[in-house]
Amino acid sequence: MSKVFTALAVSVDGYITGREPGAGRGLGDGTMLFDWYFDGDTTSRVFDGFRLSEPSARVFDDLAARLGAVVAGRNTYEDSDRFGGGSPHPTAPLFVLSHRPAPGMGDRQTLVTTGVKDAVAAAREAAGGKDVGLMGGGVVTEALKAGLVDEVVLHQVPVLLGGGRPFFRELPGHVRLRLVEALPAPGVTHLHYEVLR
Repeated sequence: MSKVFTALAVSVDGYITGREPGAGRGLGDGTMLFDWYFDGDTTSRVFDGFRLSEPSARVFDDLAARLGAVVAGRNTYEDSDRFGGGSPHPTAPLFVLSHRPAPGMGDRQTLVTTGVKDAVAAAREAAGGKDVGLMGGGVVTEALKAGLVDEVVLHQVPVLLGGGRPFFRELPGHVRLRLVEALPAPGVTHLHYEVLR
């Protein structure tokens, strides 16, 4: 069965955006979270224009190759300028989880208003046996609460942002993780966890 995972760049103090993210402002002043996408000499096999260090390219491309569909929250969708009507992934369709209408959605975008379980189920069906990726702190938190997340990958960037959107929101209890791999690379450490049930 396909897996559900999240793999997001995060500051050491736990933020996935800088301060004041939003439509037209992108991810705020936290864009240094993504410098490692472009500061290496290894071209990504999946994403045009990405030049990562060799270890980062290996991790990044392996994760990207697993994706068959992506579920993103409304904040992530808006902060990313609606992904230009497409998806954050070159081939995987996007499912946007929101409680309100989202006008002007593109052909590769589907709005889901009935909750994270339905969004993940729809994404799984579209993924054709491949994995489902989750984007956004709210979506990840709700999926963790529902017991839907199999893996958490933190691309931890050595910076303290001091504000922004946190990766994780409040959970009703502990979520235990098992470290699968910790891989230091230039400008980022890749931490891959399995969610224990």
